Amino acid sequence: MKRASTLILAALMACLLALPAYAASFYPISVEEYTYGPFDELRIDKVYQLSRSDDPKDIPTEDFDRGGYHYTLLDVVKTDQAETDTKDYTEVVTLETDTKDMALIIQQLELSIDVTTEDGYTGTLTPDYPGITVEAAGYKTSSRTVTATRSYPNLSDADTSLIPRTIQDNGRTLTLADVQWQEAGGFYNATATYSGTASSKYATGYIATVEYKGEVTRTSCDTVIYTATFASHGETHFEDDSQPTQAPAETEAPAAQDSAGMNWAVLVIPAALLLGLAGFGGWKLTKYIKDKKRGYVK
Repeated sequence: MKRASTLILAALMACLLALPAYAASFYPISVEEYTYGPFDELRIDKVYQLSRSDDPKDIPTEDFDRGGYHYTLLDVVKTDQAETDTKDYTEVVTLETDTKDMALIIQQLELSIDVTTEDGYTGTLTPDYPGITVEAAGYKTSSRTVTATRSYPNLSDADTSLIPRTIQDNGRTLTLADVQWQEAGGFYNATATYSGTASSKYATGYIATVEYKGEVTRTSCDTVIYTATFASHGETHFEDDSQPTQAPAETEAPAAQDSAGMNWAVLVIPAALLLGLAGFGGWKLTKYIKDKKRGYVK
């Protein structure tokens, strides 16, 4: 019985090793027969449509017979199914600068920029010079002391109460800070000095905003077309005069094969053989046990 099990396993391994390796194959979307050249050479174009992820190596390129003629591959031509879309695009660029002089700002700009948008468009843009805007990045305040002098002649006495305590100078209010007296002919001349604080606000820098404009394009290519061209080099000769039955066109999948081109017969037949061998071995094992119990086998 042990020998029978070994034979069954050996038969199973032999069947598995004998199975052919099937690769994915493609079927043409169209087949065109025509004549070419001054000698009317017979040719056939088989057109295949593949996605960009498909491997064109799986396109059938082997010789074949058709209509009594033998055909051999000449070329395989690839054609991208590309579509191009164009649109206007604007990219806003900001530039930090320490000046608001437009001429100096323009000198700091890039003459053009290359862009790639989030949705896959690419192109080269140039600045829109008339549309450039400049604004202050921020402000600070500075303060300084300002002074002014006033003369007050012919005063009856050197008394500061005779001098104004404040004056207005260039829109600022100044306060009396010092008085110098001079006596002349019984009168007094006063020179008063007034002081105050002046504040001013200045920009800490500038920001220039520039719009770069131009056209951007996007090219999409979801499918690729391959055209396999075969040429006939003469009639196929057979040993008898009968014409062989023409094989089905490659545009139709064989009935005994699945979409991957696998012939299930090579799996069903070995499986049936294995089941038969297993059934035969099981029957012999049952008979042996019964004969042992009856004493027929020692």
